[in-house]
Amino acid sequence: MPLQGNNTSLKRLRSRYRLVVMNEDTYDEVVTFKLNRLSVYIVLSTLFVILVGLTVALIAFTPLKLYIPGYGEAQKSKQYEVLKMKADSIELNLIKKQQYIDDIEKVLKGNVIPPDTTTLKLKNFEKSSD
Repeated sequence: MPLQGNNTSLKRLRSRYRLVVMNEDTYDEVVTFKLNRLSVYIVLSTLFVILVGLTVALIAFTPLKLYIPGYGEAQKSKQYEVLKMKADSIELNLIKKQQYIDDIEKVLKGNVIPPDTTTLKLKNFEKSSD
């Protein structure tokens, strides 16, 4: 019995259909196509595979791949990290130098806070002889 079900499906795939394109005003046949479901399926599948292949090739072999998140060359990401570290160290050096210049400017203007001159009282620790 399953053979008959497969046979009817195969018959439906191979049964022929006619696609006619007609002129609406004169009802003349412009183009006629003789098709079956199997050929339409094969043509559409081939077209899909070609379009997917072209899209993948376009992305893989052009600079469009750089727009994909997470994609990039490992060497460039290492270079970005090195440049980021250099920029951070330069920024820290700049901040320290600016603080140094500000301190010198305060000294020259006389805006220095007087040092704390209070003396600390320390307990004398004597060595005890046992």
